[in-house]
Amino acid sequence: MQPNTKKFWPLHNILKLIADESVDFRIIQALREANFEVVAICEASPSITDKEVLQIAITHKDLLVTEDKDFGELVFRLQLPHNGILLIRIEDNSFKITSAVEIIKLHIAELVEKFSVLTKERLRIREL
Repeated sequence: MQPNTKKFWPLHNILKLIADESVDFRIIQALREANFEVVAICEASPSITDKEVLQIAITHKDLLVTEDKDFGELVFRLQLPHNGILLIRIEDNSFKITSAVEIIKLHIAELVEKFSVLTKERLRIREL
């Protein structure tokens, strides 16, 4: 099922979310239940490198969702291009799942081409 682009992507042409292997699969399921189209790397291309995951997101102009801090190194230290990365840094599983879905619903337009970090306390969106 295609997401309602008028509701979720009024300003940007993002077709999918890419969830790397570090993302709790319950987040992927919850996003799909919220009508987001999510490509889960664990299903599509397990065991590929972080650089390959990033390249897939770039090629398809998708937002990358991750729980892996290594993507910060790729973007900041190595200055690799991206279309937007949401790094989820929440330990409490039930809070993590609901927070991730709600933040993506509410802020997806703001996450594009930014490096964002979601913690229990806040969402930090950083322009590069």
